[in-house]
Amino acid sequence: MTAILQILYGLSILLGYYAVFRMTLRTLHMFQLNGYRTDTHLRWMGKNAGSFIVNLILLPTAMLFLFIGGSFMPVAAAVTVNILYIALLPFNRKTEAKKPLVWTPRVKRMTVTTLLLYAVCMGLSFWTLTNGLNKPVEKGINARYTREAKRMLAACPDLDTIGITGSYGKTSVKFYLYTILRAWKDTLVTPESFNTPMGIVKTVRGELNAMHRIFLCEMGAKWVGDIKELCNIVHPAHGIITALGEQHLESFKSVENIRKTKYELADALPEQGRLYVNFDNEAIRKNPPEHKYITYGTTSDCDWYASDIVSTAAGTHFTVHAPDGSTCRFTTKLLGIHNVLNITAAVAAAHGFGMPLEEMKLPVRRIEPVKHRMQIVEKNGVTIIDDAFNSNPAGCKASLDTLGGMDGMKILVTPGMVELGEKEEELNRIFGQQAAAVCDFVVLVGEKQTRPILQGLKDKNYPDSKIYVTDVFLDGMQKVYGISSDKKKIVLLENDLPDNY
Repeated sequence: MTAILQILYGLSILLGYYAVFRMTLRTLHMFQLNGYRTDTHLRWMGKNAGSFIVNLILLPTAMLFLFIGGSFMPVAAAVTVNILYIALLPFNRKTEAKKPLVWTPRVKRMTVTTLLLYAVCMGLSFWTLTNGLNKPVEKGINARYTREAKRMLAACPDLDTIGITGSYGKTSVKFYLYTILRAWKDTLVTPESFNTPMGIVKTVRGELNAMHRIFLCEMGAKWVGDIKELCNIVHPAHGIITALGEQHLESFKSVENIRKTKYELADALPEQGRLYVNFDNEAIRKNPPEHKYITYGTTSDCDWYASDIVSTAAGTHFTVHAPDGSTCRFTTKLLGIHNVLNITAAVAAAHGFGMPLEEMKLPVRRIEPVKHRMQIVEKNGVTIIDDAFNSNPAGCKASLDTLGGMDGMKILVTPGMVELGEKEEELNRIFGQQAAAVCDFVVLVGEKQTRPILQGLKDKNYPDSKIYVTDVFLDGMQKVYGISSDKKKIVLLENDLPDNY
């Protein structure tokens, strides 16, 4: 928006507010003259409807335009409000009243109430009306950006796109695969958790160039059809499905809908496309996709599998077995079998793009933990395993297993899991039972949200003296730092609820 448009837009808002102010004063004045009687005032308004029709219909409409926003609305709003204000002048012009408005305590209270109502209505316009009215504008802009991204992808015929989805693990697999491949071929990756249509489109429009040969595209979903929409944008040649679980069960409504949505990636692949699926995940193993697939896991019946896993405080050593019988020993600074599983998926996919196993050894060693996903942090003499991004039952169980394999005083700090629908209470209770078998101390953040976890701890007769419940995360951490122990304290931060919880 140019400076002139900004000034015009600002003046329009001021003029609109002034018109509302004049209308409000006149209405209060008439109400006072009508003896504060609603029936009398309504009859008076009926007799003088012509004086109010513009105020009551056109002015609120004009004010609504002020809050629509969008690329084309500032000029429209400015012109509309100015025209309406001019139309309102005959009804709001200052005239000498025989009996002016008296600012009695009652009028003052009514004025405050009116202002509060204006604030509520304005808030509702922001939350509902503006969103609804602005939706066509945003939809049009998004469609234009999407078409541009599609054209850019179509202009790169040598680009191999691999879609990566799953209830959990997809971000980790994506970054591990990127770390391996970028040392070998020019690779584009969706950053952080850019796994929505506009996140992917933004990546393509802002980062894709003619040198890229591989595009790693993370695909997130909360509703049936979400993955199909993403596939219609990028048209992946290959895919990875990391897991099926209860994540976002609240919006999906059923595990079957989750499976159906994640398998939309498999349905979108060409017949010759490679599809890697996690066979350690029982939901996938029991109900595999119809598209031909390549399995990975930690059992020997998988096409690609990891074995001889040895974990230390410094990291993990493991051997990856390829379908042709070849093997390669890898070392990573990451902890946990689930990270070994994710690396195995990345190794398999990288090999599918032609990268030799031996050339992956150094990139695997360089893999850094994804932020807030089993990230090790040393603070105040305490080892913190930051798994704050996690929020699914399988991931939480894997994190507890990793904590259980470490030497020291094991402490869990968690607000529990959310967006699990009707199973949320049950799964959090199981989480509490699992924690009881591993942890020396548990800090629960949020009394209401963590009640099922507390019940799970009590199911296993976990001592009350080893449980601390607080509504403030920082208070919980202060409790952790204050615990006396002759062992090194190892703290697992499991999940971090979004602000709306």
